[in-house]
Amino acid sequence: MGIRGKFILLLGIISLFGLGVIGIASYQLSAKNAMREAREKAKIILNYELASKKFTGKYQRPRSIKIAPKGTFYPYLMSGFASARKVYDLFKQSLPQYLFKQATLSPLQQSNKADSNEVGFIQKFAKNKKLKELSGVVQRLGEKQFFIAKPISVDNKKCLRCHGNPNDAPKEQIYIYGKTNGYNWTLGETVAAFIVYVPISHAMASAKRSASYLFAIGSGSILLTLLILWFFLNRAIVVPIIQLSKKTEEISLGENLEEQIETGRTDELGLLMRGVERLRTSILIFTESEQDDDDL
Repeated sequence: MGIRGKFILLLGIISLFGLGVIGIASYQLSAKNAMREAREKAKIILNYELASKKFTGKYQRPRSIKIAPKGTFYPYLMSGFASARKVYDLFKQSLPQYLFKQATLSPLQQSNKADSNEVGFIQKFAKNKKLKELSGVVQRLGEKQFFIAKPISVDNKKCLRCHGNPNDAPKEQIYIYGKTNGYNWTLGETVAAFIVYVPISHAMASAKRSASYLFAIGSGSILLTLLILWFFLNRAIVVPIIQLSKKTEEISLGENLEEQIETGRTDELGLLMRGVERLRTSILIFTESEQDDDDL
């Protein structure tokens, strides 16, 4: 392989390596942005649901209990869990891709039953009371989903009105949900976690596509640049060197000494040409001098 080929090969390898680094960095940056966006969306939904639960407990439930007949139970007015779930049911009609779940160890509403991953989240919250939030990525429903979770604890004795001893619960609640699950909670116990899931498979795939497009476009640009460089080197350097090499060989054999070498170039190759031209002139003078001596 000639110098031209070696130079092009080395430049190509370096360029592809650099392009690979840029592609990986582009993917990681896109993936990081996708995760940050998923976190921001999840936090908005989660905080809204927590606010709905808090609003029910602070404002709706006390007034509802005060004016409602004893034993009456209106889920969406008296239960923070029920009102938050109803808010989400309305919310998901326009944005069904987001999932909010009141993952509970022993829920009244069985659709809130925590799965194995969610049980693990609740147990972590229960073991570490200072832990106020969990987040990460899980494989769920056949795709990767970002999740953010906050603990729900029995922080008020009023919660035990509905979730303490089932015999003390409102009769209508027993009628709606039964008396098997969702009871015998204790004050301070971590019983559930509010969790929002945001699908990220599409965003991650988009990040991979963007990095692939960047690599493909960059590879095409590098190939075009190398071709242009190949032709430039061939015309501006390789061909003149080959011609100069041929001329130098002729000079060494004493052939075509009368043909001058073009020395108009100002670069390093021009310096070499002028050196060979001086050599040609010297040999020509020496040769003519020898011929004159022979004539004498």
